[in-house]
Amino acid sequence: MLRRFSVSVVLAMVATMMLAQTNSKSQTFVDYIERYKKIAVEQMEKHGIPASITLAQGLLESGAGSSELAKKSNNHFGIKCGSTWFGPTTTHFDDGRNECFRVYSSVSESYEDHSQFLLKERYSRLFRLSITDYKGWARGLKACGYATSPTYADRLIAIIELYDLSKLDRSRKDGKDNDLVVVSEPIRHEEVVLNSHAIMTNNGVMCVKATARDSWETLAKEFNISKKHLLKYNEAIEQVTIQDGDIIYLQKKQKRAAKQYGKKYWHHVRQGESMYSISQLYGMRLEYLYKLNFRNDDYIPAPGDLLKVR
Repeated sequence: MLRRFSVSVVLAMVATMMLAQTNSKSQTFVDYIERYKKIAVEQMEKHGIPASITLAQGLLESGAGSSELAKKSNNHFGIKCGSTWFGPTTTHFDDGRNECFRVYSSVSESYEDHSQFLLKERYSRLFRLSITDYKGWARGLKACGYATSPTYADRLIAIIELYDLSKLDRSRKDGKDNDLVVVSEPIRHEEVVLNSHAIMTNNGVMCVKATARDSWETLAKEFNISKKHLLKYNEAIEQVTIQDGDIIYLQKKQKRAAKQYGKKYWHHVRQGESMYSISQLYGMRLEYLYKLNFRNDDYIPAPGDLLKVR
């Protein structure tokens, strides 16, 4: 498959059958929506992803919460482990073989992880769409390779329209579209395209993924931030050379990692990682990473060490 998420064929068939029953509403679907719509709206407010899309995906991919992954692992979107996951896991039969899937402490954590997945650059063009354009989002997900099923977008749209989920996309308190988390449109100043980077968020902090051509000077100019502040936000010195793929923060980082990395979560140090690179990975300030682990700046993490990030 092209993505880390897996849509169970059996669950998709069940969901489709439930929709096809004289186009009548399923009580199981209704119950799921009532139970989790608040979380979907919270994710929309936080990340700019339509609540209708999130709920429809949850309904379709978990069989309205009836899948084994949803019931036993709080995994409502079939998210596989991947190389960046160090939390608890489970083995589940999928695509003809047993595969590794993530286990969450709560459904909210599953929804947050799903949002983080969509905040990747691969899906950045979706955030150009209006928050109320659920059809555009559904078709855009398919076009970006989120799912291999040729009917995936149509099934999402059918669920949204049958259960009138689009009304959730208009539920912002201020009545306006959500602020975009990823900015793909270039910012123009004096008819010169300055912004060539997609702005993303990590741990609620705006950031960009750097290229080998970037420097502190060019990024500071591009985003109209003083080089002094840019260095401060990233706890760096001018002599540090920006590498391709580095996360560069455009705001002050947080004291702790995001809530999804709860008290039971530990970061497993890998070869080549430093306290600085780990702090950048989680969008947290270096001094607090030391404090959380009762370490001073003499400490050099070794592969296999466990570190708290929240």
